[in-house]
Amino acid sequence: MHIGYAAVYLTLVVIPATCARFRIADTFKGRDFFDGFNWETLDDPTDGRVNFVDKSTAMKSNLSFASADKFIMRADHAKVVSPDDRGRDSVRITSQKAWDDSTIVLDLSHMPEGCATWPAFWTLSQQGPWPHGGEVDVIEGVNLQNSNLASLHTTPDCIMDTQRPQSGSTVSTDCDATINNNQGCGTQFTVPKSYGTSFNNAGGGWYAMQKTAADGISVWFWSRMDPDVPAEVRNNNDSISPKSWGMPSAWFPSTNCDYASHFNAHEIIFDLTFCGDWANSVYPNSGCGGDSCTDFVNNNPSAFTKAYWEVNSLRVYTT
Repeated sequence: MHIGYAAVYLTLVVIPATCARFRIADTFKGRDFFDGFNWETLDDPTDGRVNFVDKSTAMKSNLSFASADKFIMRADHAKVVSPDDRGRDSVRITSQKAWDDSTIVLDLSHMPEGCATWPAFWTLSQQGPWPHGGEVDVIEGVNLQNSNLASLHTTPDCIMDTQRPQSGSTVSTDCDATINNNQGCGTQFTVPKSYGTSFNNAGGGWYAMQKTAADGISVWFWSRMDPDVPAEVRNNNDSISPKSWGMPSAWFPSTNCDYASHFNAHEIIFDLTFCGDWANSVYPNSGCGGDSCTDFVNNNPSAFTKAYWEVNSLRVYTT
C-alpha cells in the first residue's frame, strides 16, 4: 500500500551513467505473450476482490486476446459477482524468463482505469522468496488516480535519499517491505498523462525501466505525443543507450542500498486486481461514490469496460 506525497524539488545533480549500450534480447508483441508468459491463478497476495483465471479460461472468455501487433488483457465487464465468489474475473501474467542487468521498454496504448481498479506492471525476483531479490513497481495506481507511482520493495537496509536527481516527487524512502505496511520506497510522477484516464486519452505512451548493479534502478515515462521521446524508443531500435534519455521520472540508486544483496534476476508481471489493501483503503475518499469498494466491484460490471491493458510491444534489452 502506497500512501502519501512529498514536495517536488529541483536539482542540478547529474545521474552517474555507464557507457554500456543495451541490445535487444527478447521482444513480446501480439501473440508472443501467449508463448512467453504464464497465466497465474493464485489468490491475490494483496487481498483483492479478484478471481485470476488460467490462460484457457481467459482466452475462451475473451479476457486475453491478440492480433499480429496488439495484446489485450482485461477484466470481466458483463457479470454480476456473487458475494460467495472469489471476485471479479481478471488476469495476472508472469514472464517465463527472468533477466538480471537489463532495460525493459513497454509501448502501451491503454491501461486499466476506473473506480476500484488497481493495475500494476512490475518486476519481481524469480528466485525469491519475496521480498528477497527485490520488487520494482514500474506502473501502479488505484481508483481515479491520474499520476503514476514507481516503487521498490526489498529486504531491510535499502534506503533512498529524499532529494535525488529525478523529476518525480519522493513519497517514501525506506524500501524495506516489512515496515510501514509494505509501503516500500516510492516516487510519484509529476509529468502529465502518466496514469489512468489521462494516459489513455493521450493515446498511451512508453515506460522504460533500467536495472543494473552499476546505476541502480531508473524509470522513465513519455506520453505518446511527447516531443522528447528518444528516437531509439519510438522506433523500436535493436540497440539503445538509456544514458542519453535525460533525467528519469524515478531513480533508485545503490548509494545506500547494496544492489548485489537486494536484487537479482527479475521476471515481468502484469496484473489487474480490485479493491485490495491499497485501493480499498483509499476508496472512501476517491470520488467513486457511496457504495463500498467490494459492493461496487460485485454489482457494477459495466463500470469495468475500460479496465484493460492494450500492449503494443514489450522489449527487453541486456548489455
